[in-house]
Amino acid sequence: MASSKENTAAGFLKQGSILAVASIMVRVIGMIYRIPMANIIGDEGNGIYSAAYEIYNILLIISSYGMPMAVSKMVSARCAQKRYKNAYKIFRYSMLVSVITGGSAALFVYFGAEWLEHQFFSKYNGVAIPLKILAPTIFIVAVMGTLRGLFQGRKTMLPTAVSQIFEQVVNAFVSVGAAYFFMRAHSASDKLPAWGAAGGTLGTCAGALVALIILVFIYLVYKPIMVKQETRDKTSKTISAAQSFRIIAITVIPIILSQTVYQLSGIVDVTLFNGVMGMKGISDKAVSTMQGIYSTKYRLLVNVPVAISSAIASSMIPSLVTSFAAGGTDIVKNKVSMAVKFNMIIAFPSAMGLSVLAEPVIRLLFPSSDYKTGGLMLITGSVCIIFYALSTVTNGVLQSIDKMGLPVIHSLVSLVIHIGIVAGLLIWTDMGVFALVAGNVTYPVLVCVLNGISLKKYLGYKQEVTTTFCVPLIASFIMGVATLAVYYVFFILTHKIYVAIVPAVMAAVFIYFALVLKLQGLKRQELYEFPFGRRMSVLADKLHLLKRQ
Repeated sequence: MASSKENTAAGFLKQGSILAVASIMVRVIGMIYRIPMANIIGDEGNGIYSAAYEIYNILLIISSYGMPMAVSKMVSARCAQKRYKNAYKIFRYSMLVSVITGGSAALFVYFGAEWLEHQFFSKYNGVAIPLKILAPTIFIVAVMGTLRGLFQGRKTMLPTAVSQIFEQVVNAFVSVGAAYFFMRAHSASDKLPAWGAAGGTLGTCAGALVALIILVFIYLVYKPIMVKQETRDKTSKTISAAQSFRIIAITVIPIILSQTVYQLSGIVDVTLFNGVMGMKGISDKAVSTMQGIYSTKYRLLVNVPVAISSAIASSMIPSLVTSFAAGGTDIVKNKVSMAVKFNMIIAFPSAMGLSVLAEPVIRLLFPSSDYKTGGLMLITGSVCIIFYALSTVTNGVLQSIDKMGLPVIHSLVSLVIHIGIVAGLLIWTDMGVFALVAGNVTYPVLVCVLNGISLKKYLGYKQEVTTTFCVPLIASFIMGVATLAVYYVFFILTHKIYVAIVPAVMAAVFIYFALVLKLQGLKRQELYEFPFGRRMSVLADKLHLLKRQ
């Protein structure tokens, strides 16, 4: 039997698993629809699409991106103390802030699209077109994020998960259809790739709108419960509007700054790459094409497993806030340990799998594109998955234990060093776009190191190494060798990538699953916390992979 402490610590992973499964589905759908869209708009169009998204993301983060996590933290802390009046009052003021900041940012992007293109992406012909279509999305996502934060603060991830799936499904259909339609309608335009990118951004807007409608409906259903809780709350001292805004600012600003610095690394990379490649005499079209390969065939794929760590971090915060406020330091440490372990169990094989099957995956997903360059990017840069997973979770821990400013400081320090590394590689080597890949690895490594030092200092936390890191590393290495062997055997026999890659992936999943359990990387109770964990335990017992407890 698992101890009560283990059960308490493990409970939050159930909600995290719901969000993780939804995040995987969202990323997979995103990856699937990006394949036809990427083939429709081409590498140059993908470069313009990614450039527009860099601007969109930074303004979204500045205006409202930190709101879901902040609202989740503020609501969960007060609901844990049954101070429902204050919890929901802060939620309502948070919504007001989101409407104002999201609306302002949307108007700025729409009316300032040409200026933004001229100032930051002059080498990309027509970035202003997809930016204008993206502008309303900023407002929609701002409102939607605050609603998601409310539900996450009440420790239910289901509304977020459901809305994310519907959002991405609508996004997929509209993006591909609109990209095709816009390319046909503007076939004579000298900004044809930009119109294709604009089709993709229209899908983003449509998907976000559908998700918002779903969340508003769930909120209206849930509102009577909120009213009852506020009516029964006789203990809360009503806080003023000024106090509410102060609490929101103290909570939101550090999260926004941390996310802004992270997003700045992407914009800095693109700006440095454009400038240095231009100085070296590389054509604008070649620069846009290389940037498109980097964003579509590398970052798109590595972001799929990274989504899991974001889901765990989001689900972890309300639980950690409650435990930390109650003074349960041991429980907090146990929860952190499980969250990190959960992420590493997934991150290591994801990084290894994308590395050993890099070229086949690129050739399968993007048959008409430069699979050599994209494959080499995955081989050299997929290790970033491990460090992004770890940095995301540890950022969430620091924010949960009221060290809100530390992730900002760590991100800033890492960004400064990151800029030096990327600039040096671009200027003094011939790495070209691979300098961006190197920077995409070094940045999260630096954040991980600094976060680890702070967790030890302020929480007395020291990560267990053997089952969290060593077992997944050994199992992933053996899995990688076996997977590559299976792939080449089937490819030699059939000469078809799609036929060879399926048994290779199936072998990878089974071998890794068996090795992790055989090496005692997971206890039975920990396995139960994974999606379909109890079903997996039945199979594990039949294969004698788990110890009887």
